[in-house]
Amino acid sequence: MKRLSLSRFRRCGHAPGALTLEDQAAIDAFQAMLAALRDAESWTPGRCEDIAVRVGPFVERAHPRPGDDHGPDLIAIALQHPGGSYTPYGDRYRRLGWLRCETDKILGMWNPAYAPLTHAAAGLNLPDDVGMTAANYAVHVEARRPDNTGHIVLRLGPYNQTWLADHDADRLNTALAGKAATAIPGFTVVAKGALFDVSDHGTYDDPYATDPTALLAAAITREVSA
Repeated sequence: MKRLSLSRFRRCGHAPGALTLEDQAAIDAFQAMLAALRDAESWTPGRCEDIAVRVGPFVERAHPRPGDDHGPDLIAIALQHPGGSYTPYGDRYRRLGWLRCETDKILGMWNPAYAPLTHAAAGLNLPDDVGMTAANYAVHVEARRPDNTGHIVLRLGPYNQTWLADHDADRLNTALAGKAATAIPGFTVVAKGALFDVSDHGTYDDPYATDPTALLAAAITREVSA
């Protein structure tokens, strides 16, 4: 954590004497930040509210992805400007998409008092490397019964752009064309674009390491042989 100092809230060069309104406001903001850090509201998995995360020596506001914020070791987040989702950082506007955030980087729930600790408060852009990798999109191959119950037989991801995931889903559905209802007896098999479940990343196959159609064939073979 960056060492906290009143220098970040320094007085405006006024001569010694009674505090000005500006000086008092700076001191009040500093004290509010210390109180917020000391009494930080703990992050509870499953709460779709903004959180405070460490990015290098700074603290940033982040929005957990709904349904993918349960941890315990990784969740998916999108970094936010402390002033709101559509406020630019520094001289450029950067939207990094969904990122894999280790939960030990979470300080707690976001508090506006943390704003002075952000890159934006220092007049800086977000760095090119924020220490988090992409956690964007996926393809799920589902086996569904006529009553709409079923399970996922193959997970592919992550994809950093949704159109890439949709492209592979189309490829797999083309490979299944004409036999989707018979590939696994009693089930209809279909590939769909989905959000990448970062906290369950170990169950995904890398779509760039092996042809997805080969992964699909292997998954169906496992299902039929089980």
